[in-house]
Amino acid sequence: MAPNQGQISNRMLTALDLHDFALLAPYLERVDLPAQFQIAKPRERLEHVYFPESGIGAVMTVSSTGQIAEAGMFGWEGFVPTATIIGDNVVPYIVEMNIAGWGYRVPIEAMRQATMESSSFQVPLIKYMHVFATQVAFTALANIRYLLEQRLARWILMCHDRLRSDEMCITHEYIALMLGARRPGVTTALHILEGHRLIRSLRGSVVIRDREGLEAFAAGSYGVPEQEFERLIGSRAISHKPA
Repeated sequence: MAPNQGQISNRMLTALDLHDFALLAPYLERVDLPAQFQIAKPRERLEHVYFPESGIGAVMTVSSTGQIAEAGMFGWEGFVPTATIIGDNVVPYIVEMNIAGWGYRVPIEAMRQATMESSSFQVPLIKYMHVFATQVAFTALANIRYLLEQRLARWILMCHDRLRSDEMCITHEYIALMLGARRPGVTTALHILEGHRLIRSLRGSVVIRDREGLEAFAAGSYGVPEQEFERLIGSRAISHKPA
């Protein structure tokens, strides 16, 4: 049975008007999204578009020599791979779930058919592509101009947005991989944030103590992409209350 739009949390699906949602509803398939599940691999043909309801994933760039870096983060506010909305079924990067969740997937052909049937269908999805590009741009800015502990504050805030919980099961190794930093440096950065009473760092998890303080500590590296989401897609874009 097709899900009712009112039962869905994913912001891209709820941003569609009723007619456009009805074009996708028969094809929405509920799927588990376990950690390390690869939604897309470089140059491999894509079959589905994913709309997470929970969990966190990353778009990761990969060099020819095997170096990996996180380019952007996604969760219940978005869809992946975004290239599918412009008709592409191959991407040059990895799209992978890093914190387990679940969501819906739709065959790429169903997305193409919906696009042909409705001129308004693509509008919120293209807006999200702009928001995601803004996030990637600010990741580049943060990597070059901000201290590791400020980058960490930004990254924790972004996770907080998508997990909708003050406690996040995240290891130091995982944070180091996503930030492109060494594990000892991440441990030191966590201690700095903890010293400012912004978080509590536990074995295998991070607990948010002062979100407003974290935003101030991030010093401008966080906020603009999130504001763009609100401006373009709506006030329900991101909530910090548990679902």
